[in-house]
Amino acid sequence: MKPFIDAAMAACQEIQTLVLHNDVSLFTAHTSGFGGDISRGVDLQAESICHRHLSPFGSVFSEESGWMGEKSSITIVLDPIDGSDNFISAFPYYGVSLCRLQNGTATDAIVCNLVNGDVFVRTPDEYYKCTLKTPYVKLPVLVNPFAKIGLFEKAAEHPALIKILMENKLKFRSPGALALSLAYAPYVKYMLFLGTMRPYDIQAGLYLSQHLHFIQDERYILVSADKEVFEQIRSIVEKEYF
Repeated sequence: MKPFIDAAMAACQEIQTLVLHNDVSLFTAHTSGFGGDISRGVDLQAESICHRHLSPFGSVFSEESGWMGEKSSITIVLDPIDGSDNFISAFPYYGVSLCRLQNGTATDAIVCNLVNGDVFVRTPDEYYKCTLKTPYVKLPVLVNPFAKIGLFEKAAEHPALIKILMENKLKFRSPGALALSLAYAPYVKYMLFLGTMRPYDIQAGLYLSQHLHFIQDERYILVSADKEVFEQIRSIVEKEYF
């Protein structure tokens, strides 16, 4: 693997060990982070691990601390714990999201599920899935033609849209970790998000999903491997909801 991917994988492995220990310090509430949410101990400790592994490869911009050092032409956009509320609540859907950009263009991304060890990786030359236990065994990320559900992040904030989706039999789950949901987009019917677009939430996931049908503007993100489903939901969102 490339040195940056090796370092990112090592960071994720160390963070997985951290969360498995379940130390009480991980649950401690601190002050609001750069992104506006209250930082927990798990966020700050995971951020420290990522910074130690990744700072040799570029300037780190994190949800918790913002810029961690001098800016440069190479930026690593980091969400040290994607879905930290899920972790705090013992709901098994949380991970690490990071994306390396050169002069504003994404070059490498990893989104890691800390619960089951799934890791999604994209570089300029490769797109694959592996696990934290076997990071050198690269598996293709194949579209699931049998998908029955989509993922609708922040669904509870949009009850009118929920009603329309249900009327059109577009079932979904709302698991609460946007980067992970973007990474899993090839496996589900669609991935939909309406809300504030923050780079550490979406940068890695959008780079991973770039081969699928997708739209991202200041209002929403929609990703689907199925063009018909994509156009159906796009029409609902733009014509009936907005």
